[in-house]
Amino acid sequence: MSTATSSPTSTATSTATSTVTSAFAALREQLLGAAAAFADGPDALPEILTGLVDDVGRALGEELEIFPVCHHSPASALAMTRRLREKRPKVIYLELCEDLRPLLEELRNCRLPVALQAFATELEGFPPGSGPLCVVAPVTEASAEYQAIAYALETPDVELVLVDRSSDHVFQWLPREPAEPSEPAKPGEPVTSGRTGEGSGEGAGDLHGDAVGVEVGDLRPRFAELEEHLLRHGKVRHWSEWWDQYVEQPLTGADHDTYRQAMALVGSLFRRLAPGGDRLAEDEERERHMWTRIHEHLASSGADPAHCLYVCGAFHAVSTVPEFGLASTARDYTVTPRTATRWLYGLIPSSHSAIETQFGLAQGSVSIAAATWAKAATRGGVTPYRMGGQRSTRARTARAAGPVPPEPVTDRLSGFLSTPPALDGLDEAELRGWCVDIVRLARRNGYAASTADAISVFETSILLAGLRNRARPTPYDFQDAAVTCIEKDAVPGRRDIRRLCEILLGGDRIGQVGYHALPPLARDVYDRLEPLGLDLTRRTQQRALLDLSADPGLVPCSDLLWKLRYLLPEGAVRPIMGTRRLGERPIQESWDIAIGRHQRSVIELGYEGVTVEQVLEQRLRRRVREPRATAGTALAAVEDAILYLGGHRLTDELGDRAVELLAAERTVDDAPEVLHRIRRLLAHYRATRPDLPAWCEAFVTAGYAHYCTLLPTAFVDEDTGVRQVGATLGFLFGMESLALSLGCDRTQLELAVRQSHPEAPAKVALLWAAKTQLGLLSPAELRARCDELLSNPLVVPSFPLYLSGFVQALEPVPALAPFVVEVLSKAFARLPDPVLLPWLPTLITTLRRHAPELVPVLVREAGRTFPGDLAGLDAWVPPWERPAPAPAKAVPRAPGGPVAGPVTALLAGHPGTCDAVAALLGLPAEWPAPVDDTAARGGTAAGELLARHPATTGAVAALLTG
Repeated sequence: MSTATSSPTSTATSTATSTVTSAFAALREQLLGAAAAFADGPDALPEILTGLVDDVGRALGEELEIFPVCHHSPASALAMTRRLREKRPKVIYLELCEDLRPLLEELRNCRLPVALQAFATELEGFPPGSGPLCVVAPVTEASAEYQAIAYALETPDVELVLVDRSSDHVFQWLPREPAEPSEPAKPGEPVTSGRTGEGSGEGAGDLHGDAVGVEVGDLRPRFAELEEHLLRHGKVRHWSEWWDQYVEQPLTGADHDTYRQAMALVGSLFRRLAPGGDRLAEDEERERHMWTRIHEHLASSGADPAHCLYVCGAFHAVSTVPEFGLASTARDYTVTPRTATRWLYGLIPSSHSAIETQFGLAQGSVSIAAATWAKAATRGGVTPYRMGGQRSTRARTARAAGPVPPEPVTDRLSGFLSTPPALDGLDEAELRGWCVDIVRLARRNGYAASTADAISVFETSILLAGLRNRARPTPYDFQDAAVTCIEKDAVPGRRDIRRLCEILLGGDRIGQVGYHALPPLARDVYDRLEPLGLDLTRRTQQRALLDLSADPGLVPCSDLLWKLRYLLPEGAVRPIMGTRRLGERPIQESWDIAIGRHQRSVIELGYEGVTVEQVLEQRLRRRVREPRATAGTALAAVEDAILYLGGHRLTDELGDRAVELLAAERTVDDAPEVLHRIRRLLAHYRATRPDLPAWCEAFVTAGYAHYCTLLPTAFVDEDTGVRQVGATLGFLFGMESLALSLGCDRTQLELAVRQSHPEAPAKVALLWAAKTQLGLLSPAELRARCDELLSNPLVVPSFPLYLSGFVQALEPVPALAPFVVEVLSKAFARLPDPVLLPWLPTLITTLRRHAPELVPVLVREAGRTFPGDLAGLDAWVPPWERPAPAPAKAVPRAPGGPVAGPVTALLAGHPGTCDAVAALLGLPAEWPAPVDDTAARGGTAAGELLARHPATTGAVAALLTG
């Protein structure tokens, strides 16, 4: 799997390395002399200093030109642009995940910054529960790797080869143990987006989500002690400022050889001072992988190494792995195979703040780097490479030219390290413009800034630069001066002065993925929402008004917006007017749409399916198949499928799953949700279909038998709440008629109630209500038991608990509402104040939390029971305290015969009907002697009424005979 190295090549390489080493002999002697003069102890310092020179010599003496870079470094980007125009390489090896290569062509359809993304949800070969997996590689214009990409893709006959590990290997090689807290994560290592840097902007990190970040270039100290030392002696606050002051600015105008030697030296310094462990082992694994891929490509393509360029982080440019260099004879490294995980690839929007947050950079550092890059490119006369087709850019193609022959390596480090850099003088016009603009921005954001503040910021910036030994104020000095002079005790608006300075110096530039680079699902969303007449690429929030009755063509847009609201994060699409519930269909809707701000989420939907409907269907299926799915979850999925997808196939499948989940439940904890959802679904099907679906009938029958089985246990289980038991009884009583019509046996419910023996007062009240509903306990007996509780001094303190149970009983037995109002009234009238007053807050909170839907029932019943005005209240007597009505007079019964009355006389006058019924039943037709019911009729209340008012009877007779 590797190329064979001939003996002449090895000899030439060794000769070149020796030549390079001899070029740095003077520098080596200077460093050894300094080590002997200042070192006080073991020989560690001389070894480190001479090792730095050896590393630089080895990197520069390699036959394949190594170009060390740092990510988001204007100096690296400028040096890369100059070198590409000089060397005109035919092959570029780039430190980037090798499986991201197809995405690079789509960069021409985007506006930078964007991020290359690899996404996987269905994992094979990774630990369970480790997904979803996501890798992002952000790309900005002010980066050396983008200049190399643009050059390779815009120049004919140039090949771009990505040599770093694949996205699959990123997670394969992740260390299982967390890094030591004292070691800050380096920007080039995979870190989660939740890790914050030294500052976070507005919405920082949101665009990358929970992704692992990879980048080219790693130039950050590997342990906190070195970083703290550099920051303290450099008189800066954070690493980004140190790097800008002591590396970026001196190297911005440096020539190619000086740049390479200085970057290799810095990379060697941090590599030699880095502690060992898993992180260093992972870096070496990556370096072996990259050099192996380079060897393989050179062997298969036959490319001339003199026409190639290897772009990698400065940390990796001075690698010590056996595979380093074309002359290496170590050919036994084997790249481990990828797992069977299916990876999906695409581009997502990125931003400066997202990059800063994910890779631990200072807030605003990427924006400052972009501004520095633009200024340096203009001042140095460098024309950056840009890919054709990108928004707000022009395609620039490199001119065809032959490669520049390699020049002999000379020592540029000695002069660079011993000579102070040529610092630019104070640019008063630039600084004055910054001061005027920051005051203008401060006024717009509520600060009481004036011209005097602009003058003070100007003078303070110069003062701070002088205190920090700087010839001219840097953007960081300007930020500190503005905060000192303008910032007040409180921030009047949404942004503070430091954030306003970042906006002034470049702002949080946010990229955008072009239409043609979007996955099919995202393009379909844009196309289907086109009738709304909105620019969905804008990041601002837009209002859409839909009159569905006047323009039925907007109905598909409405359906799609509701589906997107279900799938996308909150805020992407938000309904202002209009709802979607079972049985409801709005005629007008109003939406706030911010799809452009959530483009990343829309793109990631495309990784799950081709259309929104397919993604929604898959999510509903996964939702009911999760290990923690319940019957309530499945019923909710059925309701969502009806609302957003329609049809019967999917709803029947989800409904069958709901039946399975209900039968597998061992508690009634999910009973309230199950009851409410199945009631809604049954009402919907009864209103829209001639018959119920088979799964609904199966759910009712299975639920009836299942809850009857669990009811006795639920009554006595301390972990089961009163609301859950009440909902269980509500299901049994509410679905009883349907369940019985489907073949269930009511005896099962009666046995379950008889076997229930609760001890908790609230559950005892629920049991009494259930027995009353079943006829096992009469209302009079129930009232007598409650009166007995109120009259028992030992039970009075716990009576509110019984009352809570009666309130919950309104769910299964709504006809008990008058009795609950009666019990509440008696409680307020009879309970002593020490018991009643502490109980009132508990009653209110209980009703609000556990029975909000039952309160209106009690209010309506109380309105029917109590008088509606104060005058009536004075003379009002509660119904339960009124005397019982006199019993009705007994109707005389004929001796040995039936009750005397008009019905008996009617049947006796027409015996044929009764004889036929008796013959049908097989019984003898026996008739007693005729009964004279005159006295009986005359003695009834009706007879007495008619006798007192004969005019009514006469009028009816006249009407019938007239």
